[in-house]
Amino acid sequence: MRAVIQRVDRASVSIHNKEISSISEGILVLLGVEKNDSKADADYILDKTINLRIFEDETGKMNRSLLDINGEMIVVSQFTLLASCIKGRRPSFVQAEEPARANELYEYFVQEGMQRIKKLACGKFQEMMQVELINNGPVTILLDSKKNF
Repeated sequence: MRAVIQRVDRASVSIHNKEISSISEGILVLLGVEKNDSKADADYILDKTINLRIFEDETGKMNRSLLDINGEMIVVSQFTLLASCIKGRRPSFVQAEEPARANELYEYFVQEGMQRIKKLACGKFQEMMQVELINNGPVTILLDSKKNF
């Protein structure tokens, strides 16, 4: 499972120019599900995400997590995170999980997150979405449940 984590002042998701969800200070998660991912991969990404110390403390150092600041999270499914661009010029998505299974793990991630965070919003699986954000920092972190960066 892959995720792009962005520290945001605010973020929102719209479909057909109609806002469907939004958050204030917190984290935007772009989440891609890879073939053979499991609930353990989702648990790893969720735990890492909400405990990353990427928010500043009173001295200006990144020492606080999403949980520490009582922040919000918005999760957007994004299979294109699994793109392989090694051959040719058109990305290959053969490593992306089949939609039914990917949605199952996406929904699992969202449900688990809702139990741990004060507010969790999300996009809509398999929809064309417009994602707006104010990235704070900017702070952007890549996570992969099968690789160490």
